[in-house]
Amino acid sequence: MKIAVTAWRFGTDGLGQELAAQGEVAEAMGFDSFWLPENHFTGPAAIPSPLMLLAAVASRTTKIRLGSTSYLLPIRNPILAAEEVAVLDRLSGGRVILGIGRGFADAMFKTFDIPTSEKRKRFKENLERMIDAWQGKAIAQHDDEDIFLSPLPVQQPHPPLWVAAFGPLAIKQAGSLGLPYIASPVESLESLEANISAHREHVSEAGHNSVTTVPVMRTVFVTDQPALEKSVRESLDNESASQFREQSVPLDDWAIVGDAAFVKDKLSEYRERLGLNYLIARGRIQGVREEDQIRSHELLMSVAQKVS
Repeated sequence: MKIAVTAWRFGTDGLGQELAAQGEVAEAMGFDSFWLPENHFTGPAAIPSPLMLLAAVASRTTKIRLGSTSYLLPIRNPILAAEEVAVLDRLSGGRVILGIGRGFADAMFKTFDIPTSEKRKRFKENLERMIDAWQGKAIAQHDDEDIFLSPLPVQQPHPPLWVAAFGPLAIKQAGSLGLPYIASPVESLESLEANISAHREHVSEAGHNSVTTVPVMRTVFVTDQPALEKSVRESLDNESASQFREQSVPLDDWAIVGDAAFVKDKLSEYRERLGLNYLIARGRIQGVREEDQIRSHELLMSVAQKVS
């Protein structure tokens, strides 16, 4: 099982130094990859340009892979997006994992003058153009001469593509593309089990080979201090309600919080029930000190080595 981590502290108006420092720490701890989300118009926590910030992380690391939890294709020019991904892949020496998505915030689509009803169509069309460009196909003609993307990404035919998906239509689209899917981090274990099964069926129905990468994003906190565990659980229970999570779902069904033995057992359960082989550990828990968060990550890496 590979273990990845999201940024556990951001909110200083997009300062790359803060994120690059976290990437260095994550690499030193042995995480396989470091992930950033994309979100727009959310104040100090906004990350409208994850690839640019991942370039800052790339400049201060050498091995850790660089992931976007949902690089939003419908709001972008596909050729410009293909160029930017290729540049980051070159700059990092071929370390990009491109998590792609459609987006869900109506305010964002309205601001970018894109009808919400067109997001899936634009996602599919833009992705097809990007893949063609990365594979060296002509992207346009001028004066009877073909125009090609340059530079091309280091990873060929392109960096790994994973699809952030929530809801039946999005899961079907991910499966029909034959790509791994990243679920919402607050879906219940039961929902994940059903959705991953549905995704596999869509992959098969579309005639693709089976998808061997099964990523799951989860809020994870490992501690042997009962008082700290209690505080983390209370913080998570008191977080603002997510539109993706039913409040009746117990915390242990959408987060993994406890001592090393508990976390090991939960990861083994996820592996058995879901086929999990790539965990993206989500931090950024309100009220948790950075030293406690880093200690949790260190314990997680130790625990993961014992999961069969």
